[in-house]
Amino acid sequence: MEWSSTALRTFRALAETGSFTATASALGYTQSAVSRQIAALERSAGSRLVDRTAGGARLTAAGSVLLRHASSALEELDRAEGRMRGAAPDTVRIRLGVFTSLGAALLPATLALLRDRAPEVEITTREGSTPALARSVRAGTMHVAVLSSRALQRLPDHEKPALELETLLEGELLVAVSARSVLGLDGTVTLAELAGTSWIASPQTTGEPAMGVWPALPQRPAVSHVARDWLGKLTLVAAGHGATTIPPYLAGLVPANVRLVRVRDGEPVAGRVVMARLPGAATAEVTALGDCLREAAAAVPIA
Repeated sequence: MEWSSTALRTFRALAETGSFTATASALGYTQSAVSRQIAALERSAGSRLVDRTAGGARLTAAGSVLLRHASSALEELDRAEGRMRGAAPDTVRIRLGVFTSLGAALLPATLALLRDRAPEVEITTREGSTPALARSVRAGTMHVAVLSSRALQRLPDHEKPALELETLLEGELLVAVSARSVLGLDGTVTLAELAGTSWIASPQTTGEPAMGVWPALPQRPAVSHVARDWLGKLTLVAAGHGATTIPPYLAGLVPANVRLVRVRDGEPVAGRVVMARLPGAATAEVTALGDCLREAAAAVPIA
């Protein structure tokens, strides 16, 4: 079997994005070019590698086997390229993914700890949704990812290999309102009081819940504004343009003109932050990163 590195990189990107369209966009190809690359791989392998479904692209059992070995081979090629360009031989590159909204609370302390304890590690980070980051870990393009357990619980059980998970943070979801709001003056609010609230939410992502809207509302929520990052949402909240939800581990970053309140009725909504990696023995560098993530998480104030 003869496989080009270009075809293997395309295959790895497809495993990461879960979509032919997204892969084409990420690599700067046409969708038909991506399809041709995958078809050529399948012909060479003599086996179907990808199931094409209405929900996207999913690796077959044979595809998962090829992905694991292809990721290792591409890592070696990247390492060789770095050496040829003069990279220090003792430099180890680690890629860390963090789901959107957590970076400000966890990344600075984690990176500072790792720099002191393992200066030979060169770390790069990327934000993304939990489903996308989970795919990246499985595809081998991310060594470690920090995920939201609410989304992670909805990952298909048949996705292989199962990720090794460890809880870093957990707590009860809160509602952020303007300090001038009449809502939650005693620190709590009811579902009935939230009935007429205008919400500020993140853009809807396939496979993700509507972040920013209380998930247990008895009626259809009214979303007045959409903002991608937590700071944008909190700025709108502070100006009195609506409410948004916020996880308890971001409480220490909330500005003074925003007030956090708890919902005192209905089912409590708990959030959990987990560290994920592929199963098996971890390298010393990944172990060092895990230790730094645990220590940084332990220092995060929880509301």
